[in-house]
Amino acid sequence: MNSFIKWVGGKRLLRKQILNEFPQEVTCYVEVFGGAAWILFAKEKHAEVEVYNDVNRNLVNLFRCVKYHADALYEELKWLFISREQFEQAKEDVNNPNLTDIQRAARFFILVKCSFGAKMQDFSGKRVSFSRTIDDLGLFKERLRATVIEQLDFEKLITLYDREGTLFYADPPYYEAEGYYAEEFLASDHIRLKERLDKIRGKFILTYNDCPFIRELYQGYCIISIERQSNITAPTVKKMYREIIIKNFD
Repeated sequence: MNSFIKWVGGKRLLRKQILNEFPQEVTCYVEVFGGAAWILFAKEKHAEVEVYNDVNRNLVNLFRCVKYHADALYEELKWLFISREQFEQAKEDVNNPNLTDIQRAARFFILVKCSFGAKMQDFSGKRVSFSRTIDDLGLFKERLRATVIEQLDFEKLITLYDREGTLFYADPPYYEAEGYYAEEFLASDHIRLKERLDKIRGKFILTYNDCPFIRELYQGYCIISIERQSNITAPTVKKMYREIIIKNFD
């Protein structure tokens, strides 16, 4: 199934290539930088234990509301109409501490669905599949039924779930493109991630933009070159964007 939202760095176009690199036997599957969870949703089940994680509090709150309160979220959203005024009001309200989790999730959902590139800054004015998505919330609730939803720094998360049989899928903010993401991620965080992955007992699959810094940082690991059509160019311009898959197993 597809994700119910878009997100910066989403892996819709690369999910088949990423899944092809998954090992056969996985007892615990962990998405370290969950985002829109395109890889999680790509299969009915990856492992007996599945974990979605992100540090963005509003994103995690939305996923938790879909999992635990899909009916209430549906009721909050079903009477809303898409307009610039509604979008601007959602921007103003989304971090209001007086909102319930469900009210906050609804406003965050509006911002993601109705903004350019899911950046939640400018109203896109485009027609979006708003009603169809909220009608399908029950399907996503069922898919997330057995999924653990966390909001942890990646080091704490990896330490908590690391064991033989665990597969960590990590899709961090891309190097020198961190400004496109909602949460801060520094050059030192890229190094911190690599140093933590060096020590794991389980397996990892990592996706990054193809650049000399990352290739040098992960020298010695299995690095697979891939490419996709850039999604920031006009449809008539077939510009390719190079990325890499890094893993610690054959």
